[in-house]
Amino acid sequence: MKRIPFTVWLTLEVIAVTWSTHTLAEESALNMTQGVTQISSEVYHLHMLIFYICCAIAFVVFGAMFYSIYKHRKSKGAVAAHFHESTKVEVIWTVIPIIILIAMAIPATKTLVAMEDTSQSDLTVKITGSQWKWHYSYFGQDVEFFSLLATSQNQIDGIEEKGANYLLEVDNPLVLPINRKVRFLMTSDDVIHSWWVPDFAVKKDTIPGFINEAWTKIDQPGVYRGQCAELCGRAHGFMPIVVHAMTEADYDKWLAEKKAEIAQAKQAAAAALTAELSLEELMQSGEQVYVDRCAVCHQANGEGIPGAFPAIKGSSIATGETGEHIDIIVNGRAGTAMQAFANQLTEQEIAAVITYQRNAFGNDTGDVVQASDINTFTMQEQGNKEEL
Repeated sequence: MKRIPFTVWLTLEVIAVTWSTHTLAEESALNMTQGVTQISSEVYHLHMLIFYICCAIAFVVFGAMFYSIYKHRKSKGAVAAHFHESTKVEVIWTVIPIIILIAMAIPATKTLVAMEDTSQSDLTVKITGSQWKWHYSYFGQDVEFFSLLATSQNQIDGIEEKGANYLLEVDNPLVLPINRKVRFLMTSDDVIHSWWVPDFAVKKDTIPGFINEAWTKIDQPGVYRGQCAELCGRAHGFMPIVVHAMTEADYDKWLAEKKAEIAQAKQAAAAALTAELSLEELMQSGEQVYVDRCAVCHQANGEGIPGAFPAIKGSSIATGETGEHIDIIVNGRAGTAMQAFANQLTEQEIAAVITYQRNAFGNDTGDVVQASDINTFTMQEQGNKEEL
């Protein structure tokens, strides 16, 4: 029986293994997703092209190595050749890698340039990361809102069974239209975060004091999920991203409804300034605000995390002067993880959570803070700034 030449055998091996690798990669859930945008598809095919090239190089190199080990083994009496250098070999193993690198660089450069081209966008959304939530602002639409984790604390604590989208669900998803180019402007209020949605092939760091740009154009409606991809603190895993992609008609309808909802919320907040709620009503409302906004740092029992986040229970802020408590909730504290909530909560929500903190966890000060107190504080502060 005639033996198959080594070069033919190696070529057939490369083809067979590459094809099987391609099939496994297509079917594997661990492989990069093809996504739902043109860019994500280009990134996927670039990834697979480079992967195939690397596989082919590995098969050729290791095939030649194992063949040489077998063919020229000592037991067959092989004697090592004695040569010092070869100009021809030096040229070959310099030129071939250069050609391979150029072949890889051309499609990679084309894809990278396309990923950075944010021109001619139909919609611009500013994305601001903060510990541990996202703030979305639609330019020219007077629409903005915060997006927070919606997974219940009972699921996180293991009291309830975890849902299908555990830690990947939010109260206010980002809503985008399909077939429109959406430009993202990304920044941060505190530390470096990273807005990452694999189905869009978008992953950009949000950096304090700096604006990063990205874009997407979604091909099909659906719900697409992502996460913060930077280690931004102890609650890094509680900062999911949910995007609802809608048809253009549904998006326009949603946008009109959202504007009406925001206008109604502003009217309700203005009307609340004259409302006088009881301690029980404020405690009930304040507990919900505390669970949603404060418990991730200060803990559900108010005891905080020693060395990281101060306790509310028995703290000098929660049991001290009311004005100082209002100030730290409204304006935050520079140089710490304590954010300013003036633009995140309504006056009534701020009043409720302050009342709750001053009367929960055994603090029992009996103090009641109303929305009008918060409004008076902010108006006085604004007046002082104008005088300065």
